[in-house]
Amino acid sequence: MNPFLSLRLNNRYKPAMSLLAGLFASALLSATLLPGSSEAVLAGVLAAGKSPVAIAVFIATAGNTLGSCVNWGLGRFFSHFRNKKWFPVKPERFAQYTSWYQRWGVWSLLASWAPVIGDPLTVIAGVSRTPLLVFTAVVFIAKGVRYLLVAGVFGLFW
Repeated sequence: MNPFLSLRLNNRYKPAMSLLAGLFASALLSATLLPGSSEAVLAGVLAAGKSPVAIAVFIATAGNTLGSCVNWGLGRFFSHFRNKKWFPVKPERFAQYTSWYQRWGVWSLLASWAPVIGDPLTVIAGVSRTPLLVFTAVVFIAKGVRYLLVAGVFGLFW
């Protein structure tokens, strides 16, 4: 392949790479206890039409799952600070989520995609010392289904 054509092909995908990097960052940060809306960013990437849907959904799912792993780490390694003012889950909520997690176990992580309850659940999973591999698999499935639904709904209206 001649060098000019190779450069031209690479330049064609540079905007998509930037969009996907932004999507990954948005999804990662949205999964932590920071506010964010990675669903809107996914819709924007899909609207731009620069990336296949499957790749965009995978990137969003991977970023969001990694962000949930950060929460798991907070729970696993910093739970002894849970009564401190700066800890991301208030003591009352901590007790509520812990009780729910103990009742439903690892399957409660299927709700990790849900607003308000999802992020604290991932922290509690770390506190409960859920094995990281099991945690990651269940959360990846839950988050992946959510992004597939977002892409599907977006596809209906776009």
